[in-house]
Amino acid sequence: METTLSLYVTLMSVIFAGIANMVFCKYPTYPRLNIPMDSGRILSDKKRLFGQNKTWKGFIGMIVFGGLSQIIWGIVLKTVPSLESLNLFYDVYANSILTNLWIGLLLGSAYVVFELPNSFMKRRLEIEPGKTAKNQWKWFFVFIDQADSLLGCALVVALLIPISFSQFLGFIILGAGTHIVINQLLYVLKLRKNPF
Repeated sequence: METTLSLYVTLMSVIFAGIANMVFCKYPTYPRLNIPMDSGRILSDKKRLFGQNKTWKGFIGMIVFGGLSQIIWGIVLKTVPSLESLNLFYDVYANSILTNLWIGLLLGSAYVVFELPNSFMKRRLEIEPGKTAKNQWKWFFVFIDQADSLLGCALVVALLIPISFSQFLGFIILGAGTHIVINQLLYVLKLRKNPF
């Protein structure tokens, strides 16, 4: 139980950043950033590079919110030492604003960069942006859609602090499960177009 809680406490800022970024992308602020990262580029296979949903607004937003969320989460944890001690980053690094800023920026960057290969692959398979497969690959892509960004975050954790392989997998599996639950909630709140 403590191990599971520790994994959540360590990456809770990523959950907050993801929700904040979803809300940010939903509202018509900074329209100049709301353009596709691939600029509509069509590759030789006559398909988009990433698709319409991968925008600079979402990419930059996740990095910025990653940094801000990690700073805020660090401040909150300072008020609850029993939870602060469960954050694996603070076994190695001081819980300071500067440290939290660069950790959060790295986590936010990994989150969005690791989503791109999945988008690339889905365009090749003619899966619509923001949707999942409707054939035998459906549940594979439901999992990958949730786990790709968590893989990036788990790699950041593993590069910054010593963790076991089971902790590494825990970040991905628990994170993907949590991602699915949050997506369902955002769908009910009409902040997402589909539940997965």
